[in-house]
Amino acid sequence: MTSTAATAPRRRNALLPTLVALVGLVIVAMLGTGVWTDRLWYVNLGYGQVFSTQLWTRVALFAGFGLITAAVVVGNIVLAYRLRPATRQGPVASQLLERYREVLETRFSQAMIALGGVVALFAGASGAGQLTTYLAWVNKTEFGTPDPRFGLDISFFVFDLPWLSYLLGFAITTLLIAAAGAAVMHYVMGALRFGRGAARSGSRAAQIQLSVLIGLAVLGYGVARWLDRYVYELQSGPLLTGLTYTSDTARINASTILAAIAVICAVLFWSTIVLGRWLLPGAGMALMVVAAIVLGAIYPGAVQAITVVPDEPDKERPYIGQHIAATRDAYGVADVEVQDYSAETVAAAGQLRQDAATLPGIRLIDPAKVGPTFEQLQQVRAYYSFPSVLDVDRYLIDGQPTDTVVAVRELDPNGIENPSWNTRVTEYTHGFGMVAAYGNRRQENGTPEWISRDIPPVGELPETEPRVYFGELNRGFSIVGAPAGAAPIELDTPGGGEGSTPRLNTYQGAGGVPIGSMFNRILYAIRFGDPNILLSDRVNEASQIIYDRTPVERVQAAAPWLQVDSNAYPAVVDGRIKWIVDGYTTTDNYPNSQRVSLEEATADSQSGRPPGAAPTDTLNYIRNSVKAVVDAYDGTVDLYAWDETDPMLQTWRKAYPDTVQPRSAISPDLLAHLRYPEDLYKVQRQILGRYHAIDPAVWYRGSDLWQVPTDPVNGANTRKEPPYYLSIKWPGDDQAHFSLTSLYVPNGRANLAAYMAVNADAASPDYGQMRILRMSDSQQIDGPGQVLSAMNNDSAVAETLRRFQNEGTAQASYGNLLTLPVGGGLLYVMPVYVQRASGSGSYPVLQFVVTRFGSQVAIDPTLQGALDKLFAGDAGASTGEEDGTRPPDGGEPTEPSGPADNPAAIAALNQAITANEEAEKALRAGDLATYQQKQNEAAEATRRALDALGGG
Repeated sequence: MTSTAATAPRRRNALLPTLVALVGLVIVAMLGTGVWTDRLWYVNLGYGQVFSTQLWTRVALFAGFGLITAAVVVGNIVLAYRLRPATRQGPVASQLLERYREVLETRFSQAMIALGGVVALFAGASGAGQLTTYLAWVNKTEFGTPDPRFGLDISFFVFDLPWLSYLLGFAITTLLIAAAGAAVMHYVMGALRFGRGAARSGSRAAQIQLSVLIGLAVLGYGVARWLDRYVYELQSGPLLTGLTYTSDTARINASTILAAIAVICAVLFWSTIVLGRWLLPGAGMALMVVAAIVLGAIYPGAVQAITVVPDEPDKERPYIGQHIAATRDAYGVADVEVQDYSAETVAAAGQLRQDAATLPGIRLIDPAKVGPTFEQLQQVRAYYSFPSVLDVDRYLIDGQPTDTVVAVRELDPNGIENPSWNTRVTEYTHGFGMVAAYGNRRQENGTPEWISRDIPPVGELPETEPRVYFGELNRGFSIVGAPAGAAPIELDTPGGGEGSTPRLNTYQGAGGVPIGSMFNRILYAIRFGDPNILLSDRVNEASQIIYDRTPVERVQAAAPWLQVDSNAYPAVVDGRIKWIVDGYTTTDNYPNSQRVSLEEATADSQSGRPPGAAPTDTLNYIRNSVKAVVDAYDGTVDLYAWDETDPMLQTWRKAYPDTVQPRSAISPDLLAHLRYPEDLYKVQRQILGRYHAIDPAVWYRGSDLWQVPTDPVNGANTRKEPPYYLSIKWPGDDQAHFSLTSLYVPNGRANLAAYMAVNADAASPDYGQMRILRMSDSQQIDGPGQVLSAMNNDSAVAETLRRFQNEGTAQASYGNLLTLPVGGGLLYVMPVYVQRASGSGSYPVLQFVVTRFGSQVAIDPTLQGALDKLFAGDAGASTGEEDGTRPPDGGEPTEPSGPADNPAAIAALNQAITANEEAEKALRAGDLATYQQKQNEAAEATRRALDALGGG
């Protein structure tokens, strides 16, 4: 009976350690699986060095900070234990305290090992979290620019100060924890006593140990206050980010004095080693607390209130000047050109003759509007999809640079019918092809005129590898690949197989991690929590697993030190579909530069930052230092140095050598598709809303503030108007340039303040040239909201669109409101789309174009017609629209030759006329479907007439 009773507790006692051990093994297995599969992924990507650098640096930081902290904390507690008195003097404080002493003396070693492990774990995790700060510090590159106050290179603030501040904070915390632990041990062991009537606070050994520890912590506090002198150039206040009069004349001096007082206090603590009393260090600490209150708060507050506030513009003027210069340098806008512009407001015949090069670049196809049109006309199957907002690029078509609207036909897993594990993972693995349309053309029925379309792709873009395994829509994993001779199972195209069946394919690239071995299959089954990876017969010795497929994810992994632009855009480069991603080096430690929120600055009515695109949000320095390219077929990531003079890029190239290729490695075909990045431009336009004013007095008064207007087209949205890529001809230039453009309105007003553009063509020697047209203060020029209101109130526009507003089977909606500096003034162009109000297959088609110049408004089915109406019947230049009646050189319209002696042509023309009349009736009735059908019939009849005349 006794034996059985003794065995039960032993079994219960053994159960808990067993469960703890099993949980520990599971955690270790999960962590190990994650680390090893990450290594496999990085090696497959070609950036194994990035993984190893991060891993071993983290391990070193974890071990270093963990071991040092554990040694300091546990070592001082052990020392306190060893310095315990042989006999305890005075009464026992309590039975509980006596019990603690007995437990400690019995299990002291186990307790110290456990404590050391916990301390090392937390301290090591904190240290490992400083990976980026440490690598930047140890590989720092000087900026070559001194700060205006101390004459230190900017690199000290960007790289040194964050690391030194962390080390100091860590050291002070460690010393205080060690002192607290030693004090507790001394108290428990009876070497330290508290209470009334105690002449001495404890044993001599306890006093010495605590004096040394606290003195070191106070000394660390003093060094931290010394570093605060530099931190004032990074602090954000009510007026600005950076040094101010009060900081320069009061706070810096106060920090210097506090640092000196802290050193004295540390010496006073160490003096107890000789004097054996706490009176002097206690008095010193009291003095330091009073000094911190007086010098740190009262004195600067008094200087601000008495000296600065009554005379703030004059007192702060030199500091505002430093702040403006630093901000403009940090954001790369120091060389922006501001030009006064007295915009013409009267439209006259032939006024656009000098701007003939600009008109063909006016983009009528709105990339934020035609996503559903691409879906309906080029989707092919429900499992393909396009993004809601498409992209703008340039291609050389017939020898001419042509603005295009582009999108990749990606696989959308949500569109798979009857999805199963096999279909999702092994069959529906990729999208197919690029779709591109002319930006300035449309077909007669209002749909885009395609440059590249269909499956397999046909058109002007030579795609030698159209399959898309890496993109923005499919975020799940796929298993691809098969042994030689095995039957393919991946769905390649909906048609093309025998008997019009779908064509199947086997992936031949190297974009996935090999999982042919049982070991790798087990690892990935654990990683994804999916036993099918182990059980499925479709996973074979040649299989690869593809995951982390989005361009942003892959670039962020290859270059973890980069901020990534929120918009990755596709291009056909050397016959392959590539995703182009702009990467930025940023910091929020640039002295005297204004801090902004990246999230706030880049948000507008069409965009938001995707997950993983912004590791940090606040910044006060930014450079587009890297152009990254991700291959849509095999996921290869190539990083190219773009701003090779950037000290931050040079620093990270030293930290991760051989990961970034030189700028000279960019191929001409790739260079033709690089452009000025949107997020950088959005940040810069926000900064220039205030920092275009370089006079400190004007800046201080805030009398010339600009802001980005809200998007006038989306009336329900109060977010900012997005910038637009356009080919524009700047006043005074000889030719048009692909540019990124935006508008400003005065703060709190709706009229136009300025027009801003940057040369966005990376192949141009003027790439990055930023210019602003500042509107004259002597006349009011309407802003975009006022322009849209004027367009809506125009009688011709209202009459034309009335049938689509409140009744009928079709509804009208506005596209982007574009602004161009032409004709000595500003031309506004807005496409109008019409869409059936119901039906699953409805999509918007371009039917009208509204224009405005000055106070004149015109609407027409074509841009050329609207411009001719606007400019007294003759705009003076051609838009390049190919309607068959307008010559390409911008001359007068000509009529086709008459078909009097050609009966076939006469019959075809009569059919075209009849179809056009029926189309107009359908349009007036709001029946868009019939309208489009009749327009197509008219176009076909016109083509037959031209063929009969010998012109087809």
